[in-house]
Amino acid sequence: MAETFDNTIIEDTAVKLLRFAATQLPNDVSEGLKTMYKQETQPTSKAALKTIVDNFTIADETSTPMCQDTGIHIYYVNIGENFPKVAGIEGMLRKASARATKEVPLRPNAVNPIVGGNSGDNTGNHIPFINYDFIPGADYLEITAFPKGGGSENMCALGMLKPGQGINGVKKFVIDTIMNAGGQPCPPVVVGVGIGGGADIALKLGKKQLLRPLGERHSDPEIAKLEEDLLKAINMTGIGSMGLGGDFSTALDVKIEYAHRHPASLPAAVAIQCWAARRATARIYPDKRVEFLTHKEE
Repeated sequence: MAETFDNTIIEDTAVKLLRFAATQLPNDVSEGLKTMYKQETQPTSKAALKTIVDNFTIADETSTPMCQDTGIHIYYVNIGENFPKVAGIEGMLRKASARATKEVPLRPNAVNPIVGGNSGDNTGNHIPFINYDFIPGADYLEITAFPKGGGSENMCALGMLKPGQGINGVKKFVIDTIMNAGGQPCPPVVVGVGIGGGADIALKLGKKQLLRPLGERHSDPEIAKLEEDLLKAINMTGIGSMGLGGDFSTALDVKIEYAHRHPASLPAAVAIQCWAARRATARIYPDKRVEFLTHKEE
């Protein structure tokens, strides 16, 4: 008989993660926004940043969603190769999304794109969307809840560049994407960039970068420098907080990942996250212990 695990722990943990994500920003994001508010000198942008800080502070204190758009539900699930076999994990995460919609509560955001109609509980065909990965040598299950808002998602972009455009072409594509977005994705934003692979690979890489903590740099020095250069360039656009202008409050950070590409193509993808950079992560161990990595359980 296959080894099993009590999946109700997975469901209960995922509900808590969705609650945390909707009502409490991770510490790196809240501190980043507070620091940006203190440093901003443009009055209108500074006022917008104060409203943002006041908003997420009240959301935290009252355990209510910080934005009316509580996102479409995405999970990143990292399975340790030594974790007990888990049957039905997708069903547990779907149940968690439905429960959290009612219990937090969260706005129902799962709409059928063909015939219309809202499912009413944030579940539907391929939603919540679950990304799986495996961790060699680990004995835990790590789940990240990533409810992604529609405004910032609408500004994401994919460019199939010519290889001859090179890295300067990628830089231009990223800056052009941010300039075109303006205030629509509710800046200050977090920008995830995926380079290479194929169209789907670049987009997946870019979006996954939005999970990285602010201030964390890529392990490759060249990529780390590219992240810093693009962050500086984006904040020189003057878009500012909520698109109201600003000295350097357009982006909180830029994160980049790459994959080797086909000689004939150079995919570049830009994933944009709004100031409400919602994410919550927990690890579940074989002894049923749960460790919350981004938030403190009360």
